[in-house]
Amino acid sequence: MNEMANHLVKHMVRVAPRMSVRCASSSTPARPIKSDPVAIPEELPQELKDSIYPKIGKREIVGFGWNGLPTYVDRCEFPFPSIRFKETTPEILALREKEKGDWKKLSVEEKKALYRSSFCQTFAEFDDAPTGEWKSIIGLALMGIVVTGWCLIAVHQMAYDRLPVTITEEWKEKMVEHMVRQGQNPLQGVSSIWDYENNRWKK
Repeated sequence: MNEMANHLVKHMVRVAPRMSVRCASSSTPARPIKSDPVAIPEELPQELKDSIYPKIGKREIVGFGWNGLPTYVDRCEFPFPSIRFKETTPEILALREKEKGDWKKLSVEEKKALYRSSFCQTFAEFDDAPTGEWKSIIGLALMGIVVTGWCLIAVHQMAYDRLPVTITEEWKEKMVEHMVRQGQNPLQGVSSIWDYENNRWKK
């Protein structure tokens, strides 16, 4: 694969003057003028073809793509995949021959067919169209909350000890009564606000 990627990089460097033509057309760009000193290879070496084409079928390799591998993927930051979306058929070949002429003679359906032969989706379809991904995100978030809740319940039931009796309200009331009876902190503490003559809290 590294050898193929290097070969495609060299190929893209050689076809750089033709990229503006490739961007405007869905078919293979025109040949460079004869004054171009760089010779452009017509096809990949046979050993690379033997390893690539059994995987991609009859799809045409048209560029480097986003990682140099002969794969198709729709990405807005790399809008030109390394291979065409559909395999080459006689109907598509006929349309590509027809598009070399006047585009005004092409019908809307033929233009769409040419585009769909090279690309799976338009920018509006793969960049802005709703995918429903938010549903899976919310679902996973709710599942995480539920699992966390069950873990907390299990920890409280099995890991934590029972609350001590000294934390109950009844125990606290008895403790305050005991402190008042003993007269603890008569200056600023709890005993200072207890009226021992009338046996009630001071107002």
